Amino acid sequence: MDDRTRLLQLLKEKSYEKRKVILSSGKESTFYFDGKQTTLNPEGSYLTGKLFHQSIKRSPISVEAVGGMTLGADPIVTSIAIVSFLEGIPLPAFIIRKEPKKHGTGRWIEGMANLPAHAKVAIVEDVVTTGTTTLNAISRAEEEGLTVVQVLTLIDREEGGQEFLSEKGYILESIFSLSDFQA
Repeated sequence: MDDRTRLLQLLKEKSYEKRKVILSSGKESTFYFDGKQTTLNPEGSYLTGKLFHQSIKRSPISVEAVGGMTLGADPIVTSIAIVSFLEGIPLPAFIIRKEPKKHGTGRWIEGMANLPAHAKVAIVEDVVTTGTTTLNAISRAEEEGLTVVQVLTLIDREEGGQEFLSEKGYILESIFSLSDFQA
């Protein structure tokens, strides 16, 4: 079984639920993806990092770091950083807070000390629905002087996020989409 097929199998087993939920976008849905159940699993973490790293290596612009909005992106950026190190192309990771740290430095982004100034970065998500959270992460990264050159998600729910980000000038690449789970 190839890595993508195995990761899809893990996502179906651990992260995909058919039940009524209210999403962070406020929309009601009859299914839910809890990506962290897979990205925090040892095998799922490794496969996630590996597949994201492969996408990053294919980017026409060299990516110098990878980050995303806490909490969904936290295990993903860590997995990518570890896989990239093991493959000899180390990419530092950074995490974007939902609000600035209330004490100490007051930082919005953790891990900036590991990045070159004006680094070209990939922003990652576990699940994209409307694209709003992704755009918030992109905006925060750019406000901190980073250049976003790639936007990736583990799962695109196919509910307008890709189109929304495209309108804003960003191409969303997904490892999986809703249709992969309904096939």
